[in-house]
Amino acid sequence: MTIKLDMSAFAGERILCAVSGGADSMCLLHLLYSGGADIIAAHYEHGIRGEESLRDARFVESWCAERGIECVVGHGDVPGYALVHGLGTEDAARRLRYEFLQSTAKERGCGLIATAHNADDNAETLIFNLTRGSGALGLRGIPARRENIIRPLLGVSRAQIEQYLAENGIEHIEDSTNFSDDYSRNLIRHKVMPVLRQINPALSDTAGRTAELLGRDEDCLSSLASDFVEKNFHDGSLPAQELSALHPAIASRILRQLLGTGLSMEQTDSALRLCRGTGLRSLDITGRRLVCDQGRLYLKAQESVTLKVRAVIPGTEIELPEAGLRMSAEFTEYREEINGLFKTYYIKYENINSAVICTGRRPGDRMRPLGRGCTKSLKSLFMEAGFSQHQRDTAPVIRDDKGILAVCGIAVDERAAPKAGDRVLKISFSEI
Repeated sequence: MTIKLDMSAFAGERILCAVSGGADSMCLLHLLYSGGADIIAAHYEHGIRGEESLRDARFVESWCAERGIECVVGHGDVPGYALVHGLGTEDAARRLRYEFLQSTAKERGCGLIATAHNADDNAETLIFNLTRGSGALGLRGIPARRENIIRPLLGVSRAQIEQYLAENGIEHIEDSTNFSDDYSRNLIRHKVMPVLRQINPALSDTAGRTAELLGRDEDCLSSLASDFVEKNFHDGSLPAQELSALHPAIASRILRQLLGTGLSMEQTDSALRLCRGTGLRSLDITGRRLVCDQGRLYLKAQESVTLKVRAVIPGTEIELPEAGLRMSAEFTEYREEINGLFKTYYIKYENINSAVICTGRRPGDRMRPLGRGCTKSLKSLFMEAGFSQHQRDTAPVIRDDKGILAVCGIAVDERAAPKAGDRVLKISFSEI
């Protein structure tokens, strides 16, 4: 089995190759290595499967060492991150993995990041997004390239990859979670795809072509939307009548370009109904206020509500009406517990420096969320958590003279983290 990569497409670029140790990534790594590409391997250990996960990391490191390939291994706490941010394991793993890949590429001077998504992955993604509900943007599948991320195997099937490995004697390892139907994508792979292939054995190819066609349609409609915005968006507004008269496929893309891709169908419909009304009208949506006045649709920022500064005093309970929360504080002994809503924080007493206060966010705020192993800006953490503008403005931030100790709904800072038996300041939040 011969799989050919167009190596000229990577000429002059150092490539960071994401390698899990599985069949797909080992195939990609071998192809790039044997093709003479300037590569660095990167493996992310998610902290999910214990010894098996560490085994995978050792396998990748050993394989690379035997061939003189530089290998960078990162470690994370996916379960902890998922709990803190209210995410599923798959989504949390993907976020942390790509964060690691991007930071490693920057540190090592790699212009490209190569991942081993294949044709079957592309088909499964299309089916997965279809079941969740999606437009052409979600059904266009996995892009062959997005910014600095390339996917050279996107046109290659899983069967072709396995044949290539067998014929070239390339070892790989199996992730035990790939066999579990607890994950949505695995359920689609193991149960749904085999049934669909009974109807169409060439499903991956067909789905790939469908995704490509939908991608072309999406690009065309988005281009028409961009043209309208360029010609008609002045002084923070659009002509309401002209916008509402457009085909909904174009009008909705105009609104998403201006308000964000997370806009739902219901929200775009509400905005267009606003344009068709009469008189002065307004609508609050995605942190913005839409105001229709004298034939123009104005996009304005919502009036922000900021959290006032309050002292955190053990043995007291106070209300934070701006955030709709009640805050209580007490000294106690730390005992490990699962905190699913992440509204209770245990701060190691001896690590507190000066008086503790509760404030809103401040410009330049940064912290080291427990379990992440890196420093992040609050702005980035709020974006990752999907906080609305109001939530960002009113999220309680617990701090002392040294900086942030905890952020409600986000995490406790590493320096504040206690161990079992430590004396702690327990701060709890509940809805008013």
